[in-house]
Amino acid sequence: MTISVLVADDQQMVRAGFRMLLGGEPGIEVVAEESNGAEAVHQAARFAPTVILMDIRMPELDGLEATRRIVAADPAARVLILTTFDLDEYVYEALRAGASGFVLKDDPPEQLIAAVRTVAAGDALLSPAVTKRVIRQFARRPRAAAPKGVDELTAREGDIFRLIAEGLSNAEIAGRLFISETTVKTHVTHLFQKLDVRDRVQAVVLAHQAGLFDEPG
Repeated sequence: MTISVLVADDQQMVRAGFRMLLGGEPGIEVVAEESNGAEAVHQAARFAPTVILMDIRMPELDGLEATRRIVAADPAARVLILTTFDLDEYVYEALRAGASGFVLKDDPPEQLIAAVRTVAAGDALLSPAVTKRVIRQFARRPRAAAPKGVDELTAREGDIFRLIAEGLSNAEIAGRLFISETTVKTHVTHLFQKLDVRDRVQAVVLAHQAGLFDEPG
């Protein structure tokens, strides 16, 4: 099944680069590219792309508000935020807006392609290198109350929740807990249902907003 991609970035060279990179990949097609958030929202509704690559700083409507509008109109939309290390606060807000993950603009090409495929498969993408920086934003914010679903988690689900919050993948969690990846996936599914979140990004946001796994002191 072809992965359709919408690229939203105000720099023409960046858009051209993504079109060349992704267009040469089997099973991936760039269906539209836009230079501002307002048009990205319009084209997302028109094409219903599998993945939307969204820059944050754009004219008319920034990537944050565009992401909010796209996800509000289609909760199943998968938005992959394009960012740089100096935009931690924007990344934090993008995750809260409903983005499915983020990649750095200077990541290697194969990493970006893998990110698109990961998000297209319904998984969320959390780069550990960026996640640590984003988590610092949570640490400076007032704590939210722990969500109701936390009390319903089994001990094993609690362990897995903690590792998800650290940015570990299912395969890494399986290795850490000495269980199969299939078992991890089953636990993760139950975990998301109990917490009423759709993916790893929302689970991490929830965990750190509530300070569930903060180190004491």
